[in-house]
Amino acid sequence: MNIRSFAATSATSPVALHAIIRRDPREDDVAIKILYCGVCHSDIHQARNEWHNTIYPVVPGHEIIGQVTAVGKNVTHYKPGDWVGVGCMVDSCQHCASCQDGLEQFCENIATFTYNGKDRHDGSITYGGYSESIVVSEKFVLRLPEKLDPKSAAPLLCAGITTYSPLRHWKIGKGHKVAVVGLGGLGHMALKFAKALGADVTLFTRSISKAPEATRLGADHVVLSTDADQMKAVSNHFDFILDTVPQQHDLNPYLSTLKRDGTCVLVGLLEPVEPPMHSGILVMGRKTLAGSLIGGIAETQEMLNFCAQHNITCDVEMINIQEINQAYTRMLKSDVKYRFVIDMKSIETENL
Repeated sequence: MNIRSFAATSATSPVALHAIIRRDPREDDVAIKILYCGVCHSDIHQARNEWHNTIYPVVPGHEIIGQVTAVGKNVTHYKPGDWVGVGCMVDSCQHCASCQDGLEQFCENIATFTYNGKDRHDGSITYGGYSESIVVSEKFVLRLPEKLDPKSAAPLLCAGITTYSPLRHWKIGKGHKVAVVGLGGLGHMALKFAKALGADVTLFTRSISKAPEATRLGADHVVLSTDADQMKAVSNHFDFILDTVPQQHDLNPYLSTLKRDGTCVLVGLLEPVEPPMHSGILVMGRKTLAGSLIGGIAETQEMLNFCAQHNITCDVEMINIQEINQAYTRMLKSDVKYRFVIDMKSIETENL
């Protein structure tokens, strides 16, 4: 079926109206009308081929909220009218050790990502949420709890689960001292989750003007990372650091603030560490530098339920799809608090 989408057709072209074809639902598929779609920094990386793997045309968007319009005959958990979500994955091999453990994001045969991926059944390229509708295997559809506002729930499907998953994996809770590096789309969610889990929460920032906002979001303390005295005061202090910064930056000062046996987890940096990390900081304190991706489908549903229970959503700014290129420009300037969400009703005014 021919539907409207917004796509990039080259690394230098703007994201613009583009016709795509969605498959008819298979026996285990759920067809979804997309109502809201969050805008992730990954969308920019892919649209501009900054990871050197983009297949054009690319339709970004992996923070999708919508309503079910139809289901295949073997679907048992969803019916037309249900509010649902689709995150970063739409399929995986289902049989490797990671998939069997409910960790589809680490599928040893590579998960099928919501856009710029390859369908495991027919080889077609996947298209994301900057579009009218999507068709997804039932196993990769998430139920939106009634208590959650659908607009501000959209970014939970990437920014939310990316920060929730490591906090849960490392069993963060009461009594833990947790620090978050970076106050953006990921960082502001990390503050909310760490606080809800019962931790004592600190934000590392280069701008002390962010302190009031950090406090509003759940931080108990704010440390100015450019202030040597403040950094010295928290030396060997934290059990866990969640580093959400997506650009190269110096990890050494933060690693020095970990306690013995503490862990620093990277969720934003996908580039070589620069400047180099001093391994002595790890060796002399049995400290750990780790990484984390999104979560599996079961954990993502757990996260959505946790958000409903604790009244947690993402702070969003709503836009129309026609504003997407300006939104990209603003994101690169960190000019958004804290996530853009597209009202996909706006695409209905476009004529193919």
